[in-house]
Amino acid sequence: MLPSIELEGQTKIHNAHVLILGLGGLGCAAAQYLAASGIGKLTLVDDDRVEKTNLQRQVLHFESALGCAKVISAKNTLSQINSEVQIDTLDRRLAQSELAELLKQVDVVADCTDNLSSRQQINQLCFEQKVPLVSGAAIRFEGQVASLSMQSGDPCYLCFSRFFTEQPQSCSETGVFSPTVGIIGSIQAAEVLKLICKTGEPLTGRLLCVDVQHMVFNSFRIVADPDCPVCGCPVT
Repeated sequence: MLPSIELEGQTKIHNAHVLILGLGGLGCAAAQYLAASGIGKLTLVDDDRVEKTNLQRQVLHFESALGCAKVISAKNTLSQINSEVQIDTLDRRLAQSELAELLKQVDVVADCTDNLSSRQQINQLCFEQKVPLVSGAAIRFEGQVASLSMQSGDPCYLCFSRFFTEQPQSCSETGVFSPTVGIIGSIQAAEVLKLICKTGEPLTGRLLCVDVQHMVFNSFRIVADPDCPVCGCPVT
C-alpha cells in the first residue's frame, strides 16, 4: 500500500537474503522487524547463550530460553512472528574465510555486533564482496547508525571509525537504557529495507547519532578517506 514500495518492493523484500551478525539488543530489534516485513531469508550468526541480564533489552529472548543459543532462541520467536521466513542459524564465531563465503550469498548485512574489532573485520569483508552494510552501535543512552554501500566513492566503516578506541566495557558492565537498542536496531531494519527496495534516502555518506536521554538526533556527513586502508577511495 505504500506508494514507494508497492508490490514490486514487497517482492524484492520477499526475495532478499539478509545476514544479521549478533543477536543481542540491536539484532533482536532489527530481526523482528525484518521478519515481520516479509524478508525471504534471514541468516542469524551469534556464538553466545541467553543470560538473565540479556532479557532487559534483547526482546526476542524469554526466561524459558535461558542457557539456549541466542540464534536458536531468536529463530523460535521469529518463526512465531512470520512462519514463512526461511531462517538459517550459525551458533559459532565465523572464521574470516567462512564469513567471506557467506557474504557471497546475501543481499545486505546488518552488523549488530558489540565490539569495534568485529565491526572493522565485517567492514573489510563487505567491501571486498561489495555487499551493502548497515552498521549499528549502542550503549548507555547513545547509539549510531550508518549505511555503507561499498561502492566506489562512498565511505566504508573504517573511513570514520579508524580513530575510534575500543569500548572498554560492555552494556552489561556500563548499563544501557533498553529502548536505546530498540531504536537503533529498528533504524537498522528500516535502512536494510530501504536498500532492498531502493526507496527513500538511506544513510549512505551520513552517520546518524542518537541521544535518547535528551531525544536528540544528529546526522553528520562522512566522506571516503583517500588514505583508508580498506577502501582507499578518492574523495568525490
